[in-house]
Amino acid sequence: MKKNAKKKLHRYIRFFSWILFIIYLVVMVYFLFFCEQFGRTQGIIYRYNIHPFEEIHRYIAHADGIGIVNVVINLLGNVVCFMPLGFVLPILSRRRWGWFAITMISMLASVTVEGIQLLSRLGSCDIDDIILNTLGGFLGYLTFLICNKIYRGVLKRGRERR
Repeated sequence: MKKNAKKKLHRYIRFFSWILFIIYLVVMVYFLFFCEQFGRTQGIIYRYNIHPFEEIHRYIAHADGIGIVNVVINLLGNVVCFMPLGFVLPILSRRRWGWFAITMISMLASVTVEGIQLLSRLGSCDIDDIILNTLGGFLGYLTFLICNKIYRGVLKRGRERR
């Protein structure tokens, strides 16, 4: 692939990533603070959890009573919802990101969200959400690394064919 074509492709990828990231942020704000199906309304009894793994254990131990769908939505949903952050940040920035930086940014973003939920009493502040969200950011970064390796391999094969 010619250098100009490669730069143009990178610009398209970055532009598309910005659009997806903005959409992701809007959707996240809605689900984290305004979605009534997830208890994001005022007037409910407010709960918070500061004991690590307590809610994770409760969800797993009482999956029959809570319902497997609710367990998956809570546990897997908290992981999956932060994966785009770990995936897209390295694309949006020209800075070379490492797993530790992405994990810390994911954790700080999650702490911020949980802090806002604590102060606004929309949703519930839960240390387990921070753990699961941080894991999601890390897994998103691992997914980025895998996709980036595949992308570079495709580019390399394209150069070798010429």
